[in-house]
Amino acid sequence: MFKLAHNGNILLDVGEFPPPSAAFVLEALEKSKFAECEIDHDSINGYFKNSPSEKTLVVGKQVDALFSVKLSDDKMEAIATLVTAKGGALISLEDAKKEIIKAGVTRGYKQSFLEDILKHQFEGTPGKEISGVVARGRPPVDGLPAKLIPHVQTLKERLKTPKLREDGTVDMRDFGALVSVAPGTVLLTQRPATPGKEGFTVTGETIAAKAGNTFQLMAGEGTQISPHNPLELIAVISGCPADIPNGMRVDDVFTIGDVSVKSGHVDFNGSVVVTHNIEPGMRVKAKGDITIMGTVESGEVIAGGNVEIRHAAIGHVTNSDSVPELSCKIIAKGDVHLSHGQYVYVEGQNVFIDKQMNHCNIRAQKLIQVGHSDLPKGKMIGGHVLDGQMLIAGEIGSPSGAKMSITLATQGQKLTEQNDKCVKELARTDEQLDTLQQAIEKADQVKDATKKKLLLEKIGATQLHYCQLAEELESKLSNLDHLLHELVDNAKVSANTALHPGVEIRIFDRTYRTTRSYPPCSVLLADGKIDVAFKTS
Repeated sequence: MFKLAHNGNILLDVGEFPPPSAAFVLEALEKSKFAECEIDHDSINGYFKNSPSEKTLVVGKQVDALFSVKLSDDKMEAIATLVTAKGGALISLEDAKKEIIKAGVTRGYKQSFLEDILKHQFEGTPGKEISGVVARGRPPVDGLPAKLIPHVQTLKERLKTPKLREDGTVDMRDFGALVSVAPGTVLLTQRPATPGKEGFTVTGETIAAKAGNTFQLMAGEGTQISPHNPLELIAVISGCPADIPNGMRVDDVFTIGDVSVKSGHVDFNGSVVVTHNIEPGMRVKAKGDITIMGTVESGEVIAGGNVEIRHAAIGHVTNSDSVPELSCKIIAKGDVHLSHGQYVYVEGQNVFIDKQMNHCNIRAQKLIQVGHSDLPKGKMIGGHVLDGQMLIAGEIGSPSGAKMSITLATQGQKLTEQNDKCVKELARTDEQLDTLQQAIEKADQVKDATKKKLLLEKIGATQLHYCQLAEELESKLSNLDHLLHELVDNAKVSANTALHPGVEIRIFDRTYRTTRSYPPCSVLLADGKIDVAFKTS
């Protein structure tokens, strides 16, 4: 009924029995092997509108599949368009590849992309248009910028990590100890910038990548670029690391403005300078010196070296004991220098107060001085001197007779105890030597020469040990006696202006209480008792 012409047309042989209608032709064509061809509706409808005289009728046409490739404007994609066949030939894989090459594609082609498009020839409806990417370029990947990788914690980072208490809460005042580095410590490593990865278009054109930004590693004060690795920054001194642009520096002295809740406690393995104040409840601790340009209010300052406070240290009483606990504490293994203080606990090798101390507790290894040098005229009112060797001030106590206590040479008690212990050990040693001497006398009476010799050698070795021990104890006793006399002889309270009533003075094991005001005088221990010596102008 239907046949295929050489030009691809589908013909209907009408013969002597023409089809009754266009619908009949379409139904017959749909049931034939040419059902997928492109139907020529105009030809069919025209046949039935006019007087049918032709012997054959063109009812359709076989149309081959079409395949085309177009590049995107930026040439980063090759987009293929497939129009499926209408009864005609399919596009083969090789023919499709030729079209891709013809479009100028040289890179980024993936056969799996093409196969996904071509498979629609077997699944889709005839004449359907399908588009898809068959080649894709690669965009460039910009390089990574150079980066600093820190190996130590700086103050800035420290302030981000408040200390966790045992109960799980956070102490917003305590951020832990400041990091102190030693010479040779690696502070930073610079990760170099990377050049990036170049891209390409589907036509093979190269797209340059942008290299990462780079910078020169900077060595601040107290640091240097490692001689073994130009990308490492190392410390050359001990101190606190601090950030600078593109590097770090190491400060052998840590400097801070105010020590407050915002800064957190300061705990540094070096020296510290506070340029302003220490606020209530805050602590500054250092293995070196601590210098405070402002005031300390109910704070705690602990130094392995000296402490200097340019202005006041002020606290308050926290309990009602006979020697009250005070909220402000200044403790140094070296000397303490203070302008003036009120309700402050002060401890140091020597304690120097420029002006006045009110109701403070002071402990010193040697000198406590209130007032400037040469002739100190500062005032000490109330409070307790817990220990010291010498106290010099202008005015001690108050005319009203307010109670205060001064205790000097407390070390004398320990020296006395050590002396007594040493005397007892020496007495036992002398007893042993006496016993050994008696043993030697008995050994002399032994008749057997060999046995006698062995006994004398054994006793002699023991005797030598105790003789050496006795010499050591005698030397120790002499030294203790010297230290005790030096301590007691130098123990003195000196008032350059007045010594008021209500002051209890204890020097070593003797006590003296003032009941009236004294003119300039010195209080010292002489001939086993405390004596008041008045000064002559």
